[in-house]
Amino acid sequence: MVTFLSGGTGTPKLLDGAAAAFSPEETTVVANTGDDIELGGLFVSPDVDTLLFQGGGILDRETWWGIEGDTHRTNSALLDIASAAGLPEGPQYLSEEKQTDGRRLANWRRFSGVAEFMTIGDRDRAVHITRTSLLDDSNTLSEATERLAGAFGLTIDLLPMSDDPIASLVHTDEGLMHFQEYWVAHRGEPTVDTVEFRGSSKAEPAPGVLESLGDTVVIGPSNPVTSIGPMLALPGVADALAQTTVVAVSPFLGDDAFSGPAGDLMAAVNAEPSTEGLATAYPFADAFVVDAEDDADFDRPTIQTDIKIDSREDAVRVVRTIDDAIDRVS
Repeated sequence: MVTFLSGGTGTPKLLDGAAAAFSPEETTVVANTGDDIELGGLFVSPDVDTLLFQGGGILDRETWWGIEGDTHRTNSALLDIASAAGLPEGPQYLSEEKQTDGRRLANWRRFSGVAEFMTIGDRDRAVHITRTSLLDDSNTLSEATERLAGAFGLTIDLLPMSDDPIASLVHTDEGLMHFQEYWVAHRGEPTVDTVEFRGSSKAEPAPGVLESLGDTVVIGPSNPVTSIGPMLALPGVADALAQTTVVAVSPFLGDDAFSGPAGDLMAAVNAEPSTEGLATAYPFADAFVVDAEDDADFDRPTIQTDIKIDSREDAVRVVRTIDDAIDRVS
């Protein structure tokens, strides 16, 4: 039995090769929900959705988000209407009073749907409508995710990290932003002061999450701060990881992140923005998988391979290296 912690695009790319070492029936994936937002009244769970679309065989593998071949007519129409009506464009974070007025799960991450700042496809939007309707019908996020996973034919167990509201908020030199606003709308350009996982101290792991952490855990090459950090901020998660076998795959090649703002965010939380900074981010890890050209030095087993994943064959290679690492430390 193995559990993957997943966020962003790094771990989903790795999961393309997971079956080379781990049977789907014995695989659990816990997905980050700190990136979730409510946009125009619809609850969007990007890291969950990537796994749904990947498992359903419809993921857009050029972007690693959204549905391949999806149309964007609704998004385009929203932009046209906003322009014609003289309405503002760009992220419009609803007022402080509105952040906790309504659907509790969306606390601290509500955005107007006027001139949507995120491009959401039409088939993709149908998933958000269904999820939101299930939530409004008293289902938890876990229950809604289970229904959607069944609809897409997933053979792994997919769990959101929590059924409670947790928002990844980035404090920058241009003000406080939700991570999606910082990364999607501002392209990660503002200088980051610190990162906050609002709500995490009062939240609980979703049903099944702590139990799944009793199995061997793999942390994929996701952003340690905003993809994995929200999970580690949940009560009981870090303690559970300290009690089990954990193998972490580096999202860095030395000082360079393979993708995304991992370096800037690591520096903002006082961790070295490099492979060696993973020792600070994941003090409970029993082994690390790093790139063959990476000279990072750890005080625990370190296995090297080419960790860049551009194809299923690449993913299989890295997964087999992970399996080797597990054998060494189990």
